[in-house]
Amino acid sequence: MSSHIPAPAHVVDPAGGCPHALNAELRARGPVADVVLPGGVPAAVVVGHDALKEFLSHTDVAKDARHCPALNDGTIPADWPLRVFANAQGMHTADGADHRRLRSLVGNAFTARQVERLRPRMEQLTTSLLDDLGRAAAEDPEGIADLRTHFALPLPLSVICELLGVDAEYRARLHDLTYTVIIATDTTPAEVMAAVRELVELLGTIADARRAAPGDDLTSALIAAREDGGDRLSEAELIGTMRLMLVAGHETTLNLISNAVRALCTHRDQLALVLEGKVTWSDVVDETLRWDGPVSWFPFRYPTRDLALGGRVIPQGTPVLAGYTAAGRDEAFHGPDADRFDVTRPGAARHLSFGQGMHYCMGAPLARLEATIALERLFTRFPDLDLAVPEAELPHQRSFIGNSVQELPVRPVRR
Repeated sequence: MSSHIPAPAHVVDPAGGCPHALNAELRARGPVADVVLPGGVPAAVVVGHDALKEFLSHTDVAKDARHCPALNDGTIPADWPLRVFANAQGMHTADGADHRRLRSLVGNAFTARQVERLRPRMEQLTTSLLDDLGRAAAEDPEGIADLRTHFALPLPLSVICELLGVDAEYRARLHDLTYTVIIATDTTPAEVMAAVRELVELLGTIADARRAAPGDDLTSALIAAREDGGDRLSEAELIGTMRLMLVAGHETTLNLISNAVRALCTHRDQLALVLEGKVTWSDVVDETLRWDGPVSWFPFRYPTRDLALGGRVIPQGTPVLAGYTAAGRDEAFHGPDADRFDVTRPGAARHLSFGQGMHYCMGAPLARLEATIALERLFTRFPDLDLAVPEAELPHQRSFIGNSVQELPVRPVRR
């Protein structure tokens, strides 16, 4: 009988970068990998598709940080930057009845029917932003514009802020703060704590404005639910829910649109299939979510007992990250060509990028609609759009949580 010697834990680089080579290396060791997070915190990441699917739905896995002793007994310091994922109060850190209560308060805003009602506004915004992208490129001597700045960011940011009732004056700052707090992982404790304080204060200001002048928006509805039900939503839960909606409602879609554009520009044969009508823009979105998803390793879930998974045991209370980009290219599930971007791939939609189980992303219909409208309108308007620099030279997000580039210079019109 051969003895299995576990591989040494991978020490996570806080500067992140493109995750795919690392994911392949970790998957070769097995579907679950031991890692050491910044600050010397031992953790695990689930990198295999089947193991991740099982883990995300497992009844013995919790989101509430009280199930992680190291976060509560002083082992992990109070100023650990990744604590923001554990300390936030909202549906993403709640379990059981608490989770159902919080999810029910916002669920109706994100049904497929409700999201479809937003289509005319999304189309209007998309047209306006494409005008802006074209103008920016026309004014540049090289005909170049940053697609993230002019298009991929303002579209989902505007949509989620309009849903939440956030005035335009706050939006740019909210994006900067959410990026610092949630996406960037090369930040210092002081930077994160300062950004968290400012973000909570700003969301409180927005909530106060909606309290004073309620509107037909999600924040006003959450406040009304809190005040009508008395204990339905605490102030911390209100702010936590607003923060979750804001981050999940734009940072992920920003990356999804950016990654899809990069993939299509560097796989012109695949772009031709879509433009010729042989596959749909929904196929492009699903293959992008599988092949280069917007979220790489997402914190945290905690086994409530020693958990057998993927041929090993994850000890009770271990902070575990969901390795979405890793699972998306798992050859054991997606086949030997899992590394290839293929918009005709059967089964691409079985990716796990929106999660699985009771925490499945309720914003999935919104993200899908935004991305399909954005991509269809973008490449209909600018069919020759291409990257302005070689893809290998694009700076990657300094994050092991978010997965995209920091900027995306494009030439909308061939020169």
